Amino acid sequence: MTTKERIVEEALTLFSVKGYKGTSVKDIAGAVGIKDSSIYKHFTGKQEILDAIVRQMGICMERLSVSIGLPDEQEAAKYYGELSLQQLQELSRKVFLFYLQDEFASRFWRLAIMEQFRNAEFYEKYRRIFMEESIAYLTGIFTEMIRQKSFRETDPEVLAMNFYAPIFFLLSKYSGRPEKGQEALEILDKQVAEFHRCYSQQ
Repeated sequence: MTTKERIVEEALTLFSVKGYKGTSVKDIAGAVGIKDSSIYKHFTGKQEILDAIVRQMGICMERLSVSIGLPDEQEAAKYYGELSLQQLQELSRKVFLFYLQDEFASRFWRLAIMEQFRNAEFYEKYRRIFMEESIAYLTGIFTEMIRQKSFRETDPEVLAMNFYAPIFFLLSKYSGRPEKGQEALEILDKQVAEFHRCYSQQ
């Protein structure tokens, strides 16, 4: 791992515990094991480090999509429409556990929860990643699935929110409690099963 990568990693850890404002450049340098001035060889300051953390989170999400075989939006409706309930539950579990247990993603989630009320600029990034883009992606999928008769006729955006909101709630409830992962998964399975029962045409 390069020094720049270590700065991002240690900053994320500190930000997720002490908050963005509660963490100084000196704190980050100390955690990395370098002089304060050495930080500025790689970043102009804390804001640029935070921006790098957001970019890295995007990369992590892309890797997740590849690792579990998520299709792009053009193929997603057909892919999801052909999944059995058990397959849909398994896919939902993988995505949920990524945010709950992945070292980078779980710290980012804690940071996002903390900073949404303190940092307006970061809140906009958080809202875009975890709310707007997620709902838009699901709405597009459900629109096509309804057209293909995989799901019954209803408002696709409402459908997207009905699917996503319980997952968002469970992440908020169990964030920082990876030892409760099995408990969370059992609740998630029930939620996905109920969603499937209500809306699927299968």
